[in-house]
Amino acid sequence: MEAEDPIEVEISDTQGHLRVAPEELADLVRAVLMAEGQPRASISIALVDQAAIHAINRSHLGHDWPTDVISFPLSGPTDTMLVGELVVSAEMAASTAAEIGVDPRDELALYVVHGLLHLCGYDDLSESETAAMRRRENVLLTALGRPNPFDLVRDSRPRPGSREDSASEASVSSPMTQSSEHPPWSR
Repeated sequence: MEAEDPIEVEISDTQGHLRVAPEELADLVRAVLMAEGQPRASISIALVDQAAIHAINRSHLGHDWPTDVISFPLSGPTDTMLVGELVVSAEMAASTAAEIGVDPRDELALYVVHGLLHLCGYDDLSESETAAMRRRENVLLTALGRPNPFDLVRDSRPRPGSREDSASEASVSSPMTQSSEHPPWSR
């Protein structure tokens, strides 16, 4: 009998802009969560296009623009299992990567790491929180053998979450489950 994976990763891919290897993405999630001391988790990732993430950003956060990643925490800080959902714009990863000349998989990895850090309790509402989160993104991406696209370009483009697109910053229900027993975690 095979043991159940303590970090469950479910991936839904409804976009056609970037070919993503589901097992590679699941391995990324597992590595980040283990590095963050989260050995038990259930994470859902929806890879979507710009129109879909724009609609979710508008309906769940009241932001009328597309974004790169939105995090939906579904467990609380005292729960023994981390549960959450990420909605990631693979279209934005592909277009941004083409614009700045980086591998779109590295851009997508940055978005996923950023979203997972939000689920793990990191925030980016102040300069000091943002700096800590950016440092952790760099450490994780480096440990995973991936470059951070922000280190490869020197421009003023917004970082993931720069428009405060984490659902933890608003009272929302998940677009994938449409309801949650747990409110978004608080800071």
